[in-house]
Amino acid sequence: MAEKSGRNKSIDELRAEIERSRERVGRDLRGLRHELDFPAKFRRSFREQTVSWISAAAAVGALIALAPMRKKKIYVDAKGRRNTKKKLAETGFALAALKIAASLVRPVIVEFAKNRLTDYAGRSRHKT
Repeated sequence: MAEKSGRNKSIDELRAEIERSRERVGRDLRGLRHELDFPAKFRRSFREQTVSWISAAAAVGALIALAPMRKKKIYVDAKGRRNTKKKLAETGFALAALKIAASLVRPVIVEFAKNRLTDYAGRSRHKT
């Protein structure tokens, strides 16, 4: 059922009702903060059940350590070996060409950077 409007209530009754409402909201907020304080819950749980937490951590650690010990079978196609050698040779040639190009371009890049830095240093001295 709907409540009657507050027009007939006195000011003291309204203030008391507001105060009760504030107390209820504050109590609910404190309860919510307590429920959402997960770090405190974990600390309390660890204090109360230390053996369980340590054994669970040891089990997870052992599982992680032993999981990669399984050996996987890898099947290699004999035809792919020739193709792999060809790709390896192509990659070697590409790296050699890249190294030669880098050695040729390096002096140009160093000179450019040196000019930029000296221009920047010269401008900053004249401004102050």
